Amino acid sequence: MPLAKPYKRTARPFTQARIDEGGIGQYIRHNDYAISPEHYVRAFLIILKDYINLLDYIEPADRNLQTYSFRIHELLLRICIEFEANCVAILTENGYPRERHLNMTDYKKIEGSHKLSSFEGKIPVWNGDSNLRRPFENWNTGESLPWWVAYNSSKHDRHNKFEEATFKHLTDALCGLIVILSAQFKDNDFSPVGYGLGLGGINDGMEPTIGNYFRIRYPTNWTNDEKYDFNFLEVKLNPNPFNNYPYA
Repeated sequence: MPLAKPYKRTARPFTQARIDEGGIGQYIRHNDYAISPEHYVRAFLIILKDYINLLDYIEPADRNLQTYSFRIHELLLRICIEFEANCVAILTENGYPRERHLNMTDYKKIEGSHKLSSFEGKIPVWNGDSNLRRPFENWNTGESLPWWVAYNSSKHDRHNKFEEATFKHLTDALCGLIVILSAQFKDNDFSPVGYGLGLGGINDGMEPTIGNYFRIRYPTNWTNDEKYDFNFLEVKLNPNPFNNYPYA
């Protein structure tokens, strides 16, 4: 059976029967859906601005993927810290126990609720064939995320692992951050004007994201039982309009 209430911090497609009904996107902006979502969006927008500034010095191109520098290393650390903050928020706000410090073993469980490995990000200006990125693709086979490994290696042993903080890993990490934000909030930026900052008119099979820089292809492998099937204009009248995802 499709889901009659949304999960917290979990954006999903609706069944075809609900596509034309009102209130579909309103659950994302409900006060009980996420704690301080604008806090996470604002942090991302600052990081995105710094990444775009970096492109004044590193041309976004295949031939520069192995470039490394202190600026790249600094930004990689900030992105991964922010990714971790989003993972912790998703898990804890859905009732996941915090008896210890959460780590990547815990974060991988978000794959089951959000299908992160099925997201694809597109970088708008790029010279070469690497502008399409799937930052969580390795989770399909149970492998580690290369950009997360590079983050940990260069953080704990910068002298010997500094060269792992590459432009490639930086770009994948940033795509990973916008993917996990999109998996929670789609293109909602929680500004006081409108629901999002999306741009239309681009026919590439992808959708706009927060910040209007990357574009996203959302997962299409949801089963009907995993989709939402409700009118939130009715559901929000419930004392508890959201469910917690049952993380094992």
